[in-house]
Amino acid sequence: MTQSNKKPMMELVKNEEWQKVRKSLLGQWKIRPEWCCNQLRKYMGSASSTSDNKLRILMNYLTGTGFRSGLIKPPCVIKLRGEISAEMKKRKFKQG
Repeated sequence: MTQSNKKPMMELVKNEEWQKVRKSLLGQWKIRPEWCCNQLRKYMGSASSTSDNKLRILMNYLTGTGFRSGLIKPPCVIKLRGEISAEMKKRKFKQG
């Protein structure tokens, strides 16, 4: 999928499955960050076989204000974000 025909993020994040996951995480990051990371992993499935849209949704979420500002920074987030980023780069390179 080329950059020009990707769905806008505002459309992607309306996905019902994603909204359920996102809502389940509200208020949970400080209490049980590992559980939150596991919920995101469960939503994603295998990074190498998940859809581009799920990767985009997750990267958008993990680079949002709470994460960028440092309010949410458990090690599992850094690891997950790195895996997603690596997979996105790998796919971009393959399209090249």
